[in-house]
Amino acid sequence: MKKCYWLLLLLSLAGQAQFHVNGIIKDSYTKKPLPFVSIVQDGNYSISDVDGKFSIASKEKTCVLKFSYTGYTSAEISLDDEKKFFSILLNPIAYDLNEVVVSNKNPALEVIRKTIRNKAQNNPLQKLKTFEFKAYNKLLITANPDSIDGRIDTVYIKKAFGKKEPKIDSSDYKFKKVITKQHLFQTEKISQFQFNDKGFKETILGTKMSGFKHPIYEILAFNLQSFSIYDNQYELFETKYNSPIADHTYQQYRFKMLDSISVQGRKTYMIYFKNRKKSKAAGLEGVLYIDAENFAVNKAIMRIKGLLDISGTHEFEYLPDEKIWFPVHKVFKIVKGKNNYDIRILGETLPFDADDDNTDDTRKKVASDFTYLISESSLLDIHQNIPVKIRDPFLFMEVKKDAPNQDEEFWNRYRKDTLDLRSQRTYIALDSLVSKQKIEKRLFVGRKVLNGYVPFGYFDFDLRYLISYNNYEGFRFGVGGKTSEQFSRIFRLDGYTAYGTKDGHYKYNLGAAIRIGNHSSTWLGASYTDDIREIGSTSFAVDKRVFKLYNPRPINVSTFYSYQSWRAYFETRFIPKTESIGQLSYAQIEPKFNYQYLLNGKTYQVFNMTTAQFSLQWNPFSDYMQTEDGRLEVEKRFPKFTFQFTQTLPKWLQNDFVFGKIDFRTEYEKKYLNGQKTSALLEAGYAFGDVPLTHLYSTSPNSLTDDKILQRITIAGKNSFETMYFNEFFSSQYLTLQGKHAFRKVRISRKAKPVFVLVTRMAWGDLRKKEQHIGFEYKTLDKGYFESGLEINQIYSGFGIVGFYRYGPNQLPRFEDNIALKLSFVWDLGF
Repeated sequence: MKKCYWLLLLLSLAGQAQFHVNGIIKDSYTKKPLPFVSIVQDGNYSISDVDGKFSIASKEKTCVLKFSYTGYTSAEISLDDEKKFFSILLNPIAYDLNEVVVSNKNPALEVIRKTIRNKAQNNPLQKLKTFEFKAYNKLLITANPDSIDGRIDTVYIKKAFGKKEPKIDSSDYKFKKVITKQHLFQTEKISQFQFNDKGFKETILGTKMSGFKHPIYEILAFNLQSFSIYDNQYELFETKYNSPIADHTYQQYRFKMLDSISVQGRKTYMIYFKNRKKSKAAGLEGVLYIDAENFAVNKAIMRIKGLLDISGTHEFEYLPDEKIWFPVHKVFKIVKGKNNYDIRILGETLPFDADDDNTDDTRKKVASDFTYLISESSLLDIHQNIPVKIRDPFLFMEVKKDAPNQDEEFWNRYRKDTLDLRSQRTYIALDSLVSKQKIEKRLFVGRKVLNGYVPFGYFDFDLRYLISYNNYEGFRFGVGGKTSEQFSRIFRLDGYTAYGTKDGHYKYNLGAAIRIGNHSSTWLGASYTDDIREIGSTSFAVDKRVFKLYNPRPINVSTFYSYQSWRAYFETRFIPKTESIGQLSYAQIEPKFNYQYLLNGKTYQVFNMTTAQFSLQWNPFSDYMQTEDGRLEVEKRFPKFTFQFTQTLPKWLQNDFVFGKIDFRTEYEKKYLNGQKTSALLEAGYAFGDVPLTHLYSTSPNSLTDDKILQRITIAGKNSFETMYFNEFFSSQYLTLQGKHAFRKVRISRKAKPVFVLVTRMAWGDLRKKEQHIGFEYKTLDKGYFESGLEINQIYSGFGIVGFYRYGPNQLPRFEDNIALKLSFVWDLGF
């Protein structure tokens, strides 16, 4: 009886087995591949890829494949079980092969024009008032075992004096053995998508990542491809490209009619599009399937081929009641491209071989060259034009608290098919591997280190406090940090202590805070600080903590003031797409340089301040994710705006001066498809009332007063004025504007990748009540300040050279005094 069951099982499996054939389609005369050739098999349509390659899976070992391509005669072949690879040659017809021309018009272009005109009535995000659906997504990093040789080879390692030593290489064999049983990485996700007039939001109901108990939010938020194909820009692998159906697409793309077929019983045109420019970064290539009646897209294949070969496929279903094609299936795939360097995908380093016939820098193919990433999404439970209520519609994504803990019954309700044995083994094997090698813990530690912390039990040590240098303290050694989530998620302690070798004084801070709102990341806290601060420096309280290997500007700063302050504060993200901090503080301040402040006939060398401050950063175009740990900004978009208001409180705790300050900053950044980037920064401040020099504005200078150019060489700051001397200008009101344009990285070698950046900066300002400041010489910016320069960053191992020139009304008499040469260092993590 058992033998009968085994026989039935084998027969069932044999019935499900598929016969695979591969091939390439070329022009019979030029021998060049033909992209997107129509292939018909038993009434089913498919197409070749952009390189003319195709892969067909059939349950029948003997069947007929028919190939058709506009401008070429058709061809057909019969399959058999002997041959697995076919080279198909199509003969061109006598008329023009670039475009089908009828009555001096390109029919494909006419179809595209009508598609663009009808976008509003065919785009679900515009035509439908509301909709909601659930989506099952499965992402794999894997390889096809049949593509890997898997033999054990002998390789020769170069030794001293040119000798070669044989060595057994079993890497391909081991890789094939592993990949036959399991995938390299696997994750599943169940989401609910909701759309109404307030927004479009994804809520993750379930998530499962091989090897990880807790989800990696960066992977969940990673945008592989656009939801809509009707936007003027189409996003593929977090890079935006001009869409082939954008409003002014004719200048960028060529179009060609490939075929006319039937999709769900509706006549459909197949339109091939290709970028007019040769640069791969300039645009997409692919096929649009366009309904002949309403000119809606019912299928789309978008592809970009360069360092990586990336493709996105969209499939739609026609809804007759709504008269619209609605998306039901998406596929995203990354395979080998034209590249000799390692590429990192979701943290995995995958070395891809060059696919360029003109390169001499080739290497032997290894097993991982066959590795690819594929993500597939299937939509279900689709409803349109029904009442849809979205909680927190300003959020781009929300991860439910129980999403990582869903049981198999939950998953089986949404999976199209049950997990195969290879996928099941992936979860088991990677869960064991990640646990054994403590990968999840190492990832957790790595995140902390990138933010400047080293976790140690209940405490995270802050790397910023270890060592620094400035002209007042000399070397500053310290230690500090905060309690970790392991200690408590609702209560934290933080602090530091430091010692300056030159001034011989200890500095310290101690604080505590309690979380009162998890959803809005709201904290209440208090702290005491005894430390020093650079005079005239402007800082926004809401600025995120930024960890740097070094901070170059303070190295040459010598004018500080000491302060002992008590502070009570709250921080929150309660207001949508904002982060804000409000605080009340009392401080005793003593300038550490020759300075007196004159007010009403009385001079002050030490003074008291009681201040109230509110700081807010507004990121209206960024995307936010709500998680169990709080709200995260997962997609930074520009412009961003920061506001801050500070006011001293008269007669509160012996406050000496009455003044206020209004500060504003806006940032803008635009990345181009060719790798270039333009950025702009505008900052402004207005101080009113009786303001001591310590709290005025110095606009971030970064140059020494030494005579020789070489004596003034230091390390360039990020947004500082490189030709402006320290303490040269002070203002009670100011405005600065700077612009940068970074050209595409020039890759000379793995360590030499220079980036040329053009920079220009300008500042205007004025100072009221100049007579109040005694014992300190300075100038004002009422005539303006201008400098421009060139940065050549990352010349070698992150180091570069920066040169700036000072001009305009505040130009110095000696030519060489207007020149600043600096070193730069950019830490490129390669993500």
